[in-house]
Amino acid sequence: MAGPIRFRHSKERWSEDRVRQDLLAPLAESFGADLNSPWFAPPEGWAAKRLEMHNGDLALFCWNGQEAYWLGNTETPRALWQTTKYTFDEAPDPVAEWAQRELFAQLEVEDPWLTEYESLAEFFLPVLLSKDGRESTREFFRDHAAGFPDADRETALSFYDEFLGSGVLDEFRYTMASKLGTSEGFDRTRMAATMGEFNVAKLLADAGNDFEPEVELGSGHSVDFRVEDTLVEVTRPRPPTRRQVDTAIGALTASTDAKTRDQLAAHPGAVLVVDCSSFRDDEWGRIFAEKPDPGYQPTVVFRCRPDGSVEGYAVGSVPFPLPF
Repeated sequence: MAGPIRFRHSKERWSEDRVRQDLLAPLAESFGADLNSPWFAPPEGWAAKRLEMHNGDLALFCWNGQEAYWLGNTETPRALWQTTKYTFDEAPDPVAEWAQRELFAQLEVEDPWLTEYESLAEFFLPVLLSKDGRESTREFFRDHAAGFPDADRETALSFYDEFLGSGVLDEFRYTMASKLGTSEGFDRTRMAATMGEFNVAKLLADAGNDFEPEVELGSGHSVDFRVEDTLVEVTRPRPPTRRQVDTAIGALTASTDAKTRDQLAAHPGAVLVVDCSSFRDDEWGRIFAEKPDPGYQPTVVFRCRPDGSVEGYAVGSVPFPLPF
C-alpha cells in the first residue's frame, strides 16, 4: 500500500564510509545505485548525500556525527529498519527544509508542468515523491484535472493551488495529502472522492468556519471533519454514467444511503456533506432545480467549479454557516 514519504531517524554515528557500506552497497546490489552530492547545501554542521537508483528511485541522507536522517522512495536498507519515522513537520526544521528543496527540485526536473503550481506541489510533496503514490498522483493531476469532469488541467490545478496557498490546511498537510496516495495503483474514483474533502474544506473555510479534519472517535469510526462540536462526514457520488443508478438524483440518494448505514448511524446529529463536483452541468442542474431530500438530515448538497463558483442547498438545520 502506498504511503507518504517520511524521514527515518537514526541515533547512531555515521560517516561517508558507513553510508557507502550500509546504504549504497545494498541498494546498488538491488537496483544499481550511485552516491552523489546533494543539489543544495545541507544544514550547517551536517553532511549529506543523494542516493540515485537506476530505476528512478531516490533517497536523501544527512548526518552530523551524532544522528542521521534518511528520506527515500526506495527500499529501506536493513541498517535503518528499526528507526523511527517522522513527517516533515516532526523533523528538525533545517533538515526538513533542505530535504524538501531537494525533492521539489527533483519534481521540477521530472514534471516541470506540476511545479508551476507551487503551493499544490509543495502541499502534496509527501505523495508526489512517495514510493508507491508518485506515478498515480501525478497521473491524476496531469490527465484527470484533479477530478473535475469538464475542466482543463490548468484551470483545475490553479483552483487548488490558490486554495492551498491560503495556508488553511498547512497544519493538516500529511493527514490530507496522504489520502490521495493510499490506494494500490491508479484509482480515479477514489482519488476524486479525496479531492471532495478538499472541496468541503474550502467550503467550510470560505464561510469562516474553524475545522479539524480526520477525527478519530471512540466508536471506532473516523469522520472527515469536526466544526466546533459538530461532526461532518463527506461523500462524493459517482456520476450516473459510472454506476448502475442512471439518474443524478438516484446517484445522490444512493451515496447518501451508503453513509447513513455506517458512520452516520453511529453518530446521529452529524452533518452529511454531499460533494457533487464530479457531476456535469446538466446532471447538477437537475439536482439543484429539484433540491431533493436525500433521506438524512442535516445534509448539505453542493457543487463547486474550478472558477471558484459554488452552488448548493441544505436540508435540515446545519449548525454552522455556509457560503450559499
